Amino acid sequence: MEELNLNSRRSFLKKSIYGGAGMFLLNALPDEALAKTDLVKITILHTNDVHSHVDPFPDNDPKYPGLGGVARRAAIVKKIRSEEKNVLLLDAGDIFQGTPYFNLYGGELEFKLMSMMGYDASTIGNHDFDNGLEGLVNQLPHANFPFINCNYDFSDTPMVGKTIPHKIFIKDDIKIGVFGIGIELHGLVDKKMYGNTIYQNPLEKAAKAAHYLKFEEKCDLIICLSHLGYKYENKKVSDVDLAKQSKNIDLIIGAHTHTFIDIPLEYENSDNKKVLVAQVGWAGIRLGRIDYLFEKRIKKKAVEGHTIKISKKSIAI
Repeated sequence: MEELNLNSRRSFLKKSIYGGAGMFLLNALPDEALAKTDLVKITILHTNDVHSHVDPFPDNDPKYPGLGGVARRAAIVKKIRSEEKNVLLLDAGDIFQGTPYFNLYGGELEFKLMSMMGYDASTIGNHDFDNGLEGLVNQLPHANFPFINCNYDFSDTPMVGKTIPHKIFIKDDIKIGVFGIGIELHGLVDKKMYGNTIYQNPLEKAAKAAHYLKFEEKCDLIICLSHLGYKYENKKVSDVDLAKQSKNIDLIIGAHTHTFIDIPLEYENSDNKKVLVAQVGWAGIRLGRIDYLFEKRIKKKAVEGHTIKISKKSIAI
């Protein structure tokens, strides 16, 4: 696991203003103030690699004492929704595997809890295949949110028709396109678990998805839910590779490498435009928050992001 604490929020804000829109302390802008302007705030909340961690870590855990817990996360999400008008809650995969809850219930509990929290979408991680394709299919009725992936071909599997390549959300006339991509399963997951699933080049499929969302659907904000992993020393495709080679993607919400990125990291894409990469470690001990501020008429945007540590104290924030 890798933890990245690279910039103060102030320096991040200075570097993250798109289109010369000026500096905004986005969390300090109440809905009443925004209502009197042409500004719209979009709040993206995100998790990844929760791995069936329903309960908090014990208070005597050597690495994460007292952190995490679904009930606490739900309380924080509820509070943010009470304060903000336009909220999306997204997950980047590996919902399954890691505690006895998965061994006992096969993912039913995890999906039901996410549904109760009001998740808007998730992508699929490699551990979500741990009970096989049939095991995943059997649990899908317990999820009232879509699973988004555009580079797994499930046409010759029980998962056919169970995912969508992208989804569009509209918040205050701001159009948000979300698509998902997954990691290569060969060599990572037992073949019998993913069957005839065909892995397709994530860079190529992401490029097509982002182009479609930008130019066909006219999306103002494009988000990739990625289960590729933050970065690698070898040639394995990562979120950093995707960010640098991409066009039209504004935000990559990552997973798989359990990387703690406190403040979203900026990269320049192939058009020399900014793309953010975010990831919040694992086990549900942090919740990511990224606020975008749009100016309705010309669709310029400012952005600020950070993570919220899930603990007893955080419920009172």
